[in-house]
Amino acid sequence: MAAVTAAAVKELREKTGAGMMDCKKALVEKNGDVAAAKEWLREKGLAKAGAKTGRVTAEGAVASYIHGGGKFGALVEVNCETDFVARTEEFQTLAHDLAVHAVAMKPKYVRREEIPADVIAHEKEVYTEQCKESGKPQAAWDKIVSGKLEKFYEEVCMVDQPYAKDLNKKVHQVITEAVAKIGENITLRRFVRFELGDGLEKKKNDLAAEVAEMTKGA
Repeated sequence: MAAVTAAAVKELREKTGAGMMDCKKALVEKNGDVAAAKEWLREKGLAKAGAKTGRVTAEGAVASYIHGGGKFGALVEVNCETDFVARTEEFQTLAHDLAVHAVAMKPKYVRREEIPADVIAHEKEVYTEQCKESGKPQAAWDKIVSGKLEKFYEEVCMVDQPYAKDLNKKVHQVITEAVAKIGENITLRRFVRFELGDGLEKKKNDLAAEVAEMTKGA
């Protein structure tokens, strides 16, 4: 398998307007062949989706999801470019499903840029100390810490989390696919999640079972 270079990813992104991660995935799928990767993106409906990401999203909807007889709930604000799209079934379904995800996967932030600097600094300190304790060579610490930070982002940032309804995709990929299908830029602006008794002492639940129950039939 040919190595996927940053230059190839950049070239494919410039040619298609697709997202960086989608370009990288396409190149991996097509063994580094830019032309074949471009066609793969077109077939998946991802080409040109990235070109829409800079466009203003001033319309949209606030969607809600309540689960467990009122024990869990979430509100999400999802934005698009026009009121017409905001009222379509596809957009409304996406917004609802993102509210389901927020309830099920318990994100803390929308995206990594929102994480306070002191939180990231603390995580780096913890991971560095783990490297020291494990006896790993110091030359490898930066790479290990970087990898652990990526895992941290996947746990706490909604757009980086595995999508509750399809764990093989990330939330940002689901949104990108919706952009390609709907034809407008779409952004997940914010969310708030509620859990009855949150912060109070209570029995621990099995998270996997909880997620499965929340997403079933939603």
